Amino acid sequence: MSARTFTTSDFDFALPPELIAQHPAPERSGSRLLDGSGELPVDRTFRDLPTLLRAGDLLVFNDTRVVKARLFGEKPSGGKLELLIERVLPDGTVAAHMKVSKKPPPGTVLRMAGGFDAELLGRWPDAQGPLFHLRLSGDAYELMAAHGHVPLPPYITHGDTAEDAARYQTVFARNPGAVAAPTAALHFDEALLAEIDTRGVQRAAVTLHVGAGTFQPVKTETLAEHVMHRERYHVPPETAQAIADCRARGGRVVAVGTTSVRTLESWAASGEASGDTGIFITPGFEFKVVHALITNFHLPRSTLMMLVSAFAGYDRIMALYRHAIAQRYRFFSYGDAMWLARE
Repeated sequence: MSARTFTTSDFDFALPPELIAQHPAPERSGSRLLDGSGELPVDRTFRDLPTLLRAGDLLVFNDTRVVKARLFGEKPSGGKLELLIERVLPDGTVAAHMKVSKKPPPGTVLRMAGGFDAELLGRWPDAQGPLFHLRLSGDAYELMAAHGHVPLPPYITHGDTAEDAARYQTVFARNPGAVAAPTAALHFDEALLAEIDTRGVQRAAVTLHVGAGTFQPVKTETLAEHVMHRERYHVPPETAQAIADCRARGGRVVAVGTTSVRTLESWAASGEASGDTGIFITPGFEFKVVHALITNFHLPRSTLMMLVSAFAGYDRIMALYRHAIAQRYRFFSYGDAMWLARE
């Protein structure tokens, strides 16, 4: 256990803005990979990953599919607004973030670009909830596919393009529902996956529908006061079996991305294969499933900086980030990746 008491400021760092990747690397697996598993950092490319894996290891991917969750529209008054649909609820209604100058009252019917309506029912998940509850005048997934925009992160400054529709999505995305990509998995292409398979490395999938809260900085200085956002996850029976088999043969469970870590460790902590998780992993956390991690570089003061520090050690992570900045690695969703083994 970590004896040190951390504050949010401990996870801050100065990042030159030009290191925030605005576009993906020309080829998925052509990005850089910072190997942080040894005493000293080693600069590699992502295509080197198979050499860091061992026969018998299990790679666990998040197979969520990013939906075109950004929708534009206007109030009856003509005032412009933007919706970001966080989740489609079981009854077909949606919970969404709303960006608008003055929040309209419940009962308001919004006219959305594309010619459909959205009726505001109230707040979600309760009357004081942070999200808005709406009923769309058609199937939510079909309307998003036809009229929505790729929900690029707030630090990416261009409007979404065909390149983003293709590249802000993993090659194995299957279950629609995320408003942010599981970015560590963006580096995998079919050729790299085929090479990994030839080395006797197994693959399995979980699903965590990444929410917009993943980009939120922690606003409280005391970590215990932070209220974590909640996301839906599922661990299929075949993945649970693959993890048991991996342990039995002495292999390592390698999480592809922090969303896979949060899913696997939520499952281990709760015993529930499906649910809503608000797991907040900070230094001192006891990992029960994951042995190694592939992850991108994260935002200062974010819960994900805290997660990787819990996984690989705070001092190691901060040293690796200093190295990455000095070596001009590309940061955040479209940026480069890091390989970490547990302390």
